[in-house]
Amino acid sequence: MFTTIAGSQTDINRPLNAGNSADFKIIYDATMQLLFRISYRVVNDEEAAEDLVHDSLIKANEKNLEFPSLNDAKYWLIRVVKNASLNYVKRKSRERKAYQKALYEDHRTMTSGETDVLKAESIKKARDALNMLPKNLREVLILREYGDLNYKEIGRTLGITEGNVKVRVFRAREQLAKLLGEDDVYLPQ
Repeated sequence: MFTTIAGSQTDINRPLNAGNSADFKIIYDATMQLLFRISYRVVNDEEAAEDLVHDSLIKANEKNLEFPSLNDAKYWLIRVVKNASLNYVKRKSRERKAYQKALYEDHRTMTSGETDVLKAESIKKARDALNMLPKNLREVLILREYGDLNYKEIGRTLGITEGNVKVRVFRAREQLAKLLGEDDVYLPQ
């Protein structure tokens, strides 16, 4: 399926520029099979693996990346292909779950007056409990749950580290659970 270069060329110890067509051909020929095998092992799909490898090689080419040696190019590309393959698998998993949910979810909703009252009481109780949290915990939880921001974005917004954001979100959820009491809140299914 793919060709390899002669063994003497695999030990190239000179700088290579992925933007240069001759150097790019050397990098491509020396790494394509290996990168394909790595990607295929992760994604288990030949077409997707080939696309991911080609995208990674194109990225190196378009950015005119310079590598001190062929081995440096190979190791960089392995990391890029591995990460791209793992992201592909995660994305496909999320898509599959979303399709499953959409296909098998019961779209009929019937609420009774009792359900509406319980829901309104729960919302009020949740808001009251949220307002009882310390400001630093309340703001990270609001940004995370209602603002749909990731930890890095919250950290940038508040001027704190991502690790600190994770700790605060955990503590906020923990305190909120204590304030609400697990059995006291009606959460509709």
